[in-house]
Amino acid sequence: VSTGQNESIAPDELEQALDEDTIAELVEKTGLTRSELMSRLSQTLPDAVDQATPNGQFPPLDIQEPRSI
Repeated sequence: VSTGQNESIAPDELEQALDEDTIAELVEKTGLTRSELMSRLSQTLPDAVDQATPNGQFPPLDIQEPRSI
């Protein structure tokens, strides 16, 4: 995490970073195939991180809002 645009992540790199239970839960909740899920997440994750860290830093824990899928 830093200022500016975050680097992209390949679907296979993202798949290695996530545990199997998380992937299975996301597949179930989204109805996407595993391959489509990894592809979409790899495309949207850098922008999501940019939005969550506008100053290139994670906000303090006391002001972070819980998020759900």
